[in-house]
Amino acid sequence: MEQLELDVVLPRITLTAAGENYGRFTISPLEVGHAGPLGNALRRVMISSVPGAAITRVKIGRVIHEFTTIPGVVEDGTQLMLNIKGIRLRCYAERSVALQLIKRGPGPVYAGDIDAPSTVEIVNPQHYLCTIDDDATLEMQLTAERGRGVMLADNVSGLNIGEIAVDALFSPIPRVNFIVELNGESERLILEIWTDGTVKPGDALSHAAQILSQHFGRLASVSEPSEVAELPAASTSVIPPEIYERPIDELGLSTRTYNSLRRADITTVGRLLELDDRMLNSIRNLGPKSAEEIRERLVVLGYRDGGDFQAGLNGNGTDEDGDPDIESSDAE
Repeated sequence: MEQLELDVVLPRITLTAAGENYGRFTISPLEVGHAGPLGNALRRVMISSVPGAAITRVKIGRVIHEFTTIPGVVEDGTQLMLNIKGIRLRCYAERSVALQLIKRGPGPVYAGDIDAPSTVEIVNPQHYLCTIDDDATLEMQLTAERGRGVMLADNVSGLNIGEIAVDALFSPIPRVNFIVELNGESERLILEIWTDGTVKPGDALSHAAQILSQHFGRLASVSEPSEVAELPAASTSVIPPEIYERPIDELGLSTRTYNSLRRADITTVGRLLELDDRMLNSIRNLGPKSAEEIRERLVVLGYRDGGDFQAGLNGNGTDEDGDPDIESSDAE
């Protein structure tokens, strides 16, 4: 295929204003009609795909669920959960990290009172959590994880007894605005980026641009094939709904493997069965051993390799006669 000669003037990127959690960038000159699509793409990627960290679950002493009062604390469980959502932190660990808070009253409790390991840095230590109104002691165990976007508490499964899931806002970019201005025969793109303090606006812009360049780089290398390859026949197997909706908790996976799947928004057996080996190996932080563990569990439970979904159709891993089709997997 004939290569097109591109005559594009590379734009200049200028930081025109900066604050503690704010950056204003000007990108120009741009061809007329290019500034709007570029600004919209950068905005959407920054809001959705820049990684961050958040508190995902909490365990409070003598508290079973969030809809209850906490002994010696002014705020109830619901208000405390809302305040915990406002904790902003940097996490340098790939796995989930345990934090602890032990505070004796009376007096206010702040995010800076949390005892964090060296792999976690609390960015807003003055963030208010609650107030202890008497000589009581508040004990909390918090779990911090890395991720992208938002993970709602209603979608979290596999909690231990006494643990409360928290709506986790991983994205460190709460707001992005762009303005397109006409500058003679070219356009100027103005980007305004607000962050939560865990990343710099320039770093967020650079990260979003790298994600887009990876995608566009693949498209730029596409050429017309000389011969059309015969496509493989589409699979006619259909995953029954009762199998598709089964949670991956039933697979008995290791904690690392389970967390990697959950961060990739794979929470059901059906979603897992839709992935081929290439797609499975492309999941972030899912190494070859974890991928092999997933394949083995799917085979053992009858979801792959001739199982005909029998384990799932009869429920609880039993065959047509009601006898268990696998032995106990305590070794897992």
